[in-house]
Amino acid sequence: MTDKQSYASPGDVKQALSKQQYIAGDEIATTVYLAQQLGKPLLTEGPAGVGKTELAKAIAGATGRELIRLQCYEGLDETKALYEWEYAKQLLYTQLLRDKLQETLAGAGSLAAAADRLAQEEDVFFSMRFLLQRPLLKAILSEQPAVLLIDEIDRADAEFEAFLLEVLSDFQVSVPELGTLSAIHRPLVMLTSNNTRELSEALKRRCLYLFIGYPNVEQELAVVRLKVPELNPKLAQQAVELVQRLRDLDLRKSPSISETLDWAKSLVALNAKQLDARTLENTMSVLLKHESDLQKVRRRLQVSSKGVSVDDDDLSQYRWRE
Repeated sequence: MTDKQSYASPGDVKQALSKQQYIAGDEIATTVYLAQQLGKPLLTEGPAGVGKTELAKAIAGATGRELIRLQCYEGLDETKALYEWEYAKQLLYTQLLRDKLQETLAGAGSLAAAADRLAQEEDVFFSMRFLLQRPLLKAILSEQPAVLLIDEIDRADAEFEAFLLEVLSDFQVSVPELGTLSAIHRPLVMLTSNNTRELSEALKRRCLYLFIGYPNVEQELAVVRLKVPELNPKLAQQAVELVQRLRDLDLRKSPSISETLDWAKSLVALNAKQLDARTLENTMSVLLKHESDLQKVRRRLQVSSKGVSVDDDDLSQYRWRE
């Protein structure tokens, strides 16, 4: 392993990620450690906003590797993920080298002879100089070890997923004009999925699997204190407990960790001292992104001198202590 840092145990991984401000539990640290030791891609699934992409960034920072990211979307094809020729640049060079081309073609007795001479010069125009590397090829040809993040693979089509299996199996790509291009350093591959569609068994079989769900109160509070240290500790506790309770409701979209952090930063920006009715009314939209969710939560929130209570769908209540 040629990283700037190598890890002898999952505990080392946890400590290294902590230095990147990523709080990892034992399962995450162990799975990341095994992915590096076994040289296998790591597939992380879970709700949006729980830190899957941030984990890849933290690993890149901890190992000193460049992070190369491929953002997946519906309709993504090989050209956008692998490479394409820069035809505009080729055309510009053709215009600039017009005189030289005329010299090359001078004396050709026929159109066929001129075409043959021009074909002999194809290597000039179909070379690495004009090859636009997309994320997959860039990771394969990187002169230094890299982290390849294939983000939200579940948004890509099944056909692209099948193509991806080929690339991840051999880490080499065939370019007709150049031949086979093989990896200089095998990248550390991470895939993320929000589980919007079922991924193929073939892909899962080739990867180590890690599910990252919503954190418990202690874990989320630790993240808030790390990322938003200026928030009053008591208010941070109350905010996290309320977010945890909101996730128990039947919402279209539960608040993610990233939205908890946005809310914590909002409370700091507003210089909030407590979660009173006005603060909650004005800031709930930071946590909830659907009008139906906002209306449901507003109907269930009750603010009193003792704190805030939330009636859930079973009419049970949650309340923190003063």
